[in-house]
Amino acid sequence: MFRASSRLLQSRITFFTRSPCSLCNTAKTAVQNVRKERNFDYEEINVMEPGQERWRDVYEFDTPVIHVDKSSETSTSSAKLMHRFNETQVKKLLDEVESA
Repeated sequence: MFRASSRLLQSRITFFTRSPCSLCNTAKTAVQNVRKERNFDYEEINVMEPGQERWRDVYEFDTPVIHVDKSSETSTSSAKLMHRFNETQVKKLLDEVESA
């Protein structure tokens, strides 16, 4: 029996931010600290940048937000945390997505 590559099963976190956003800075630190312990793909999206209208329409007034997925793309139906969250909550959501 072959073992699936961990790369194929790796989770992904998409971090939605904007500037200025003090909550975003705190949340980003939490995600970066988890990243030191756990392996996952990471993408950061500033919802106010040109080309991000889709996400601006959803999260302009709700940043920070993270989506956690096992797929290569994120969607509005992804598992998520919003506004104030900590390292423990990020790890718990990663665990839930990875075990689903």
